[in-house]
Amino acid sequence: MSSETSTTTEIGSYFVTNYPPYSLWKRENVHEIVEAFEQPPRREGPLGLYIHIPFCRKRCKFCYFRVYTDQNAKAIENYVQALIKEVALLAEQPGIAGRKFDFVYFGGGTPSYLSAKQLKSLRDRLHQSISWDDAREVTFECEPGTLSLDKVKTLRDIGVTRVSLGVENFDDKILEENGRAHLTPEVERAYGWIQDVGFPQVNIDLIAGMVGETDENWADCVDKAGKMSPDNITIYQMELPYNTIISKEMQEGGLASPVASWATKRRWVDEAFNTLAGVGYKVSSGNEVVKNLETDKFIYRDSLFRGIDLLGTGVASFGHFQGVHYQNLDQLNDYVAACDEGRLPVNRALTPSPHQTLIREVILQLKEGRISGEPFRQKFGVDIFEEFRDAFAAQQAAGYLTVEGDEVILTRRGLLQVDSLLTEYFEEEHREVRYT
Repeated sequence: MSSETSTTTEIGSYFVTNYPPYSLWKRENVHEIVEAFEQPPRREGPLGLYIHIPFCRKRCKFCYFRVYTDQNAKAIENYVQALIKEVALLAEQPGIAGRKFDFVYFGGGTPSYLSAKQLKSLRDRLHQSISWDDAREVTFECEPGTLSLDKVKTLRDIGVTRVSLGVENFDDKILEENGRAHLTPEVERAYGWIQDVGFPQVNIDLIAGMVGETDENWADCVDKAGKMSPDNITIYQMELPYNTIISKEMQEGGLASPVASWATKRRWVDEAFNTLAGVGYKVSSGNEVVKNLETDKFIYRDSLFRGIDLLGTGVASFGHFQGVHYQNLDQLNDYVAACDEGRLPVNRALTPSPHQTLIREVILQLKEGRISGEPFRQKFGVDIFEEFRDAFAAQQAAGYLTVEGDEVILTRRGLLQVDSLLTEYFEEEHREVRYT
């Protein structure tokens, strides 16, 4: 984790998405998720589905996901067939059979890399074993340069309700320097098609601190994003996990970090929050603003943060089911082979203790900027104000949060660097281990 006083963005994971740390998930625990799938549902509750499409036109220099470029149509079809087999196999498991999906998320990679014909075929074949017709939210990530009007119409036709457009920046030189495949004219065209077709929710992503970023450019990006007027704007602070191109170049060449300091990135996000508030947006988490806090919901995120069952499908995908964390095989050939053989393509797993599950939900919900004690008393039978008394007291004294009645509320200062605060809630033996 990077502290508030860090002057540079060094190599390592910063953004917290789960607990216990991924580095503790093990191959020898795979039987735990297999057994969880084989057990009847422990509760009648929401079920989510994550579908990983790992293909991209090119690999961004800051990307740390499992992605593949320059894949031909045959390789893509082989992967899609494997994905369909995995979903069909999961649909037969006692813990899943007959349950409806509350939300679905197509992530990547670049889901919009698939053609309109491929997307329709994927939906039709998946719907032979599962359906998202009744889902409250179906999110689809898009890279601007992969879209066409026909493809955007196809997204609506296959049931997408929330489009997320990866804009990242509006300066072509910065996009090129960071390895993005698209340029600004493609953003403008793609967003126009999305608006013309119409979706209940539209999100755009920005990244504070891309290589080459300046104060002037950042202010211009925020202004342009506000004028686009999407329902939701997500702003990430650039980090440098170990497997990015930038990180490898730094390690191999002994180079200094080319990314802005954490203090600078937090200042930029703070300025963005203030600017966007001036055009009607409201802060909904440490990296998101929305037009309407009541209606502009991100059901995938809200559910994930509250421990809802999530099936992770596709190569290297992460899931959480009936109290067990798991990740699929992270090599394309291994994943396809497992699915072709009729095996669940799981690579590693971990069953957190009840206390670790409590920590997971506390830290993830803290990223929203506000938590209440009562939901945790009801779900875990634990008083978080007693359980995390030392962390709350230390962070309140440092000006990161306040405790008001039954609520913990992060200050703007705390919200802007919330991920750096979360290890203080970890069990002591996990505070210094590698996160991924």
